[in-house]
Amino acid sequence: MARVLFINGGSEGHINPTIGVVQELISRGEEVVYFTIEAFRERMEKTGATVRTFDGQKFIEAFISGGRSYLLQRVNGLLHTADIVIPSVLEQIKGEHFDYIIHDSMFGCGRILAQILKLPSINSCTSFAQTKASFDEELDQLTKKIPTEIVKPTQDEFQALTKRVKEKYGVEIDSPYEVFCNPAPLTIVYTTREFQPFGEAFDQTYKFVGPSISSRLTEENFDLTAIKGKSPIYISLGTVVNQSIDFYKLCFKAFGSTDHTVVMSIGNKVQITDLGEIPQNFVVKSYVPQIDVLKYAKLFITHGGMNSTNEGLYFGVPLVVIPQSADQPIIAGQVANIGAGIALQMQCLTADQLRETVDHVLNHPTFHKAVANIRESFQRSGGYHQAVDEIFEFKSQYHI
Repeated sequence: MARVLFINGGSEGHINPTIGVVQELISRGEEVVYFTIEAFRERMEKTGATVRTFDGQKFIEAFISGGRSYLLQRVNGLLHTADIVIPSVLEQIKGEHFDYIIHDSMFGCGRILAQILKLPSINSCTSFAQTKASFDEELDQLTKKIPTEIVKPTQDEFQALTKRVKEKYGVEIDSPYEVFCNPAPLTIVYTTREFQPFGEAFDQTYKFVGPSISSRLTEENFDLTAIKGKSPIYISLGTVVNQSIDFYKLCFKAFGSTDHTVVMSIGNKVQITDLGEIPQNFVVKSYVPQIDVLKYAKLFITHGGMNSTNEGLYFGVPLVVIPQSADQPIIAGQVANIGAGIALQMQCLTADQLRETVDHVLNHPTFHKAVANIRESFQRSGGYHQAVDEIFEFKSQYHI
């Protein structure tokens, strides 16, 4: 049995794919100490892991202090979180032994902690993977679009922050890529090479294990019998940017007078009473058991988060993707590229456009064929079982 230090951030999209991995590690005899924020303590404790936390509010404040408008500002934000995460982790594990570390690909300063602790490291990548070449090219292209009066202060701040990390922790940071992507000798990517853009560009240190689908270990008040046999349309904008009252009302207008059964998840930032009269063919909840609903759904209207996209395609559900932020436009583009759905823009979206797009996807066999192909690739890829197989192969290479 080995002791595993698992470092993660505090968002559903980064936490949920690791649930099955942690459960599988523990079932194979590993002891897992899992760092996240307090909001996810109960969920991760149900896996059997020992859960420890760092201050989620201070983490968010540090992250956004770097700026949100440009990629290099977000890199700086991640460096600002070092002084929240690293001292807290080091204090809480003082005197303990660990055999290896698994860290999130973005949050938690994983690469820095791995070097401080001198532990073999594994990168848990919950979005599309990036090579250094692709990241550097993206950063270069985006930097050209930044006003010149912002570029130099942002670059200067990056240099100052990396210098501070070296002085405090003795760790060299050579590039923004190391901060934003936390490269490691092994990277577990929770999708397939077929869905990953330019999948052939990644060497064998990247293991594409497919979606990690397992119970989210949460309790939702939802009666699945209400949708069995009704093949509902499922609508969700995820758990982060989902306070979109106008969009939810637009969905009422688009589908309220149709024969479709519609399940809509609105999150906790909007009250159901704020939506006014709800059409009889709608089931509206703050949260729904997404994986369970997708098993019955005939179409998924989604923001295009990596988790939601993976889960929809894993269960063979065609998508209408309305990206909101972050990597979602790239994911939406990839869904469209493989023919598994259509991407729309929230700006200027009308009820007629949404309804017509849904009808088009539902009524054209090419979408269902593409979804069936990617579903097969996802389901044969192994998910969290394959992830742990790769982790144990890594252990053998490092004689752990």
